[in-house]
Amino acid sequence: MVINTNMAAITAASNLDNSTNKLNNSLSELSSGSKIVTPADDPAGLAESISIQSQLGESQAANSNVSNAISFSQTQDGYLQQVGAALDQMATLAVEAQDVTKNSSELSDYQAEFKTLATYISTTAGAVFNGVSLFSATTLDVTIDSTVGHSFAMTGIDLTATVYANVTSPSTSIATPASAAIAEGYIQAAITALASDRSTIGANEDGLTYTMDELNVLQDNLTAANSNITDVDVATEATKYAEYQILVQSGTSMLAQANQNPQSVLKLLQ
Repeated sequence: MVINTNMAAITAASNLDNSTNKLNNSLSELSSGSKIVTPADDPAGLAESISIQSQLGESQAANSNVSNAISFSQTQDGYLQQVGAALDQMATLAVEAQDVTKNSSELSDYQAEFKTLATYISTTAGAVFNGVSLFSATTLDVTIDSTVGHSFAMTGIDLTATVYANVTSPSTSIATPASAAIAEGYIQAAITALASDRSTIGANEDGLTYTMDELNVLQDNLTAANSNITDVDVATEATKYAEYQILVQSGTSMLAQANQNPQSVLKLLQ
């Protein structure tokens, strides 16, 4: 029996230290809700989680891009609905102006309203959405995945196109039955173009909506994947925590017992 080196106490202390570390780590996981409290807990898992979080952030940003693009398209269509109503009224005026029983005063009134509506359409062509032109022939590329450079091409709508410019031109008039007949032809062509443009906007919205749905699914999957890596299973970890508590308590008791063992040497010295 030796007293300088108490191997039983050393072993008990080592086991107690190990159990205490596990208990503290379990407590940290339960209190934080994460399995990875420090990089040492799971280096590979941490690296994967960081990558997934980056993808998730980019996906959310892309979703925001698409959402704004849908709002842009809806605003376009809202304006075009009003332009369509204006064109319908202009068509009515043009037909009424072709009535040979109308006098010059009545034709002048029709002409004044016609020009007011034409000015409204011209003004609408310059409308903007957050500083971006709503009605430009330029195709807008909506970024939906910056990692691989994917984008959605949103076809432009041009209210300054010739078919509309013919209607809003200062030279277009319904001041006489003859000019009204010409104006009516321009208006019908513009109404046909407007129908096509609104159909294009509808196609843009459909494509953007499907893209948003895909991004939502991707975000859900990325969130679930990251959860599997980082989120603690409370039930399992609580069981481990109870186990480590018992080990720490018993280890503490055994260390105290091991430290008392050398005292039996005193009996040999009596």
